[in-house]
Amino acid sequence: MKSSSRLSAVLHALMHMAAHRGPMTSEVLAQCMSTHPVVVRRTMSGLREAGLVTSTKGHNGGWSIACDMEKTTIRDIHEALGEPAVYAIANSNDAPQCLLEQAVNAALDDAMKEAEALLLARFQSLTLAQIAGDFTERLRQRHRHKDH
Repeated sequence: MKSSSRLSAVLHALMHMAAHRGPMTSEVLAQCMSTHPVVVRRTMSGLREAGLVTSTKGHNGGWSIACDMEKTTIRDIHEALGEPAVYAIANSNDAPQCLLEQAVNAALDDAMKEAEALLLARFQSLTLAQIAGDFTERLRQRHRHKDH
């Protein structure tokens, strides 16, 4: 099963945008996200529709963070990305009439729904400002460690 790092990459890019003075081009953000500028433009346009980023054209143009980092949660970003599945586990439907398969699928469905609800609740409680604060603290500790 293939996992997706899209949410992580977008959060990474948003942190760069928040720390940067002025707009960042799709090319620069593509380097941050380890992807192609076209993917950045497609992704950021969805975030722009959600009011999380803005874009300016022309020389010195690019993408800027537009949301309140104290209020914007990871859940907001997840929703702006189209609410991709948080798990890659799927039920078997090879024998839909099999009672054993039905029982297994029901058990997995219940467990996955509970786990997804917990994860989405956690996403709702984490803000972009908290991630930025954690980064700042890690950077401070790294500098302190290098000074000793």
